[in-house]
Amino acid sequence: MRGLVVGLAALLLAAPAVAQTRFVATVTGTGPDVVLIPGLASSDDVWDATVRQLSPTHRVHTLQVKGFAGEPAGPNAEGPFLAPLVEEVAAYAAALGKPAIVGHSLGGLTAIEVAAKHPEAVGRVMIVDALPFYALIFMPNATAETVKPQAEMMRAQMAAQSQEQFVAGQDQVMGMLVKTEAARAAPKAWSAASDRTVVANAMYEDMIDDARPLLPQITAPATVVYAYDAQMGRPPAFVDGMYATAYAGLKDVKLKRVDDGFHFIMLDQPAAFAAEVAEFLK
Repeated sequence: MRGLVVGLAALLLAAPAVAQTRFVATVTGTGPDVVLIPGLASSDDVWDATVRQLSPTHRVHTLQVKGFAGEPAGPNAEGPFLAPLVEEVAAYAAALGKPAIVGHSLGGLTAIEVAAKHPEAVGRVMIVDALPFYALIFMPNATAETVKPQAEMMRAQMAAQSQEQFVAGQDQVMGMLVKTEAARAAPKAWSAASDRTVVANAMYEDMIDDARPLLPQITAPATVVYAYDAQMGRPPAFVDGMYATAYAGLKDVKLKRVDDGFHFIMLDQPAAFAAEVAEFLK
């Protein structure tokens, strides 16, 4: 990824000749292909440890979504966000020849839709702390229609904030997403550097997009890794049940819980996350 030193020659040889209008791909290492997609307002630097883990044995493609973490917004600045991103990631994956895809949060939803809509392009998929319908977290009986007014309100509120108000609010947000206090600074900086319009629109689409009907279309082996911590205020059985119910339509899915961490599992529990990645790629 951009925070790592990558040889120019390796990049020229490894990057597939596919248009990158919605994201910027960085390629490291050689071997079987693995595509890593970060979440909402995140930098591809969130995968630094995973790149170090995999690049000795895999060709790792980190995708920096445009408009997030200081990357210029490009065409993500207006119009639909998720659907064109899914199509471009699918084209990139197809050029590689059935890579493994790992997506965190919004990147996990992207991975779900790529695997469902283009099953021929994906070898296996790992979804990290993401539900096929985000609204289930706070509204178990939600539908796209019932959650739409709230999603519209949240999008408008985010767009109306000053930069100072937005950045100040990220302290509270990151306190809920990253358990390890020392690890919160980087995600907060990524969020602050993101294009607010892109983030607001992506958040809105993430909230109203219900991918559960697409799950039966996924033919690739799938693993869902999700976080649990007692500070969430719910028993582990509740969280286990929520994920099991949400992914009921995904055949033979492996559900793997990682304890003592929040949403950014790779930052809160790096060793446990690395073990799950290794198991997934076996």
